[in-house]
Amino acid sequence: QLVESGGGSVQAGGSLRLSCATSANISPRYRMTWFRQAPGKEREGVASLQSPGTTYYDDSVKGRFTISKDDAENTLYLQMNSLKPEDTAIYYCAASLQFGNWDNRFGYKYWGQGTTVTVSS
Repeated sequence: QLVESGGGSVQAGGSLRLSCATSANISPRYRMTWFRQAPGKEREGVASLQSPGTTYYDDSVKGRFTISKDDAENTLYLQMNSLKPEDTAIYYCAASLQFGNWDNRFGYKYWGQGTTVTVSS
C-alpha cells in the first residue's frame, strides 16, 4: 500500500527528500503523515497533510521540513533541509481516514516499511 524511498546518509546541514508511493485505493481524502522512530525511542509524528492542504508539523522540524503530495502520481513527499544529527531515525509514511490528533500513531491503518535517515555531525 505504501512504499517509502529516499533515505540515506548525509552530513549535518544537508538535505534529503523522502518519497512515499501509495496504492490507488488510498485516495486524496486520506490524511497522510510522516512518522519517525529513533533507536530506543517511540515513534513520533513529524509532518502531516490533510486535503485540501492543511499541514501540521512537529515543532522540532518546523521551518526545515516540508510535506507535500502529488495526487496525480500518488506520491507523498517530505523535503528535509538543514538536517541535524537528532533527525536520525527510520522514517515511515502512514495513511488514515480518522481525524483525531494527527500525531497519534494508533489512528493510522496503513504503514510503509520505513526508510532510514542518518545524519552525521
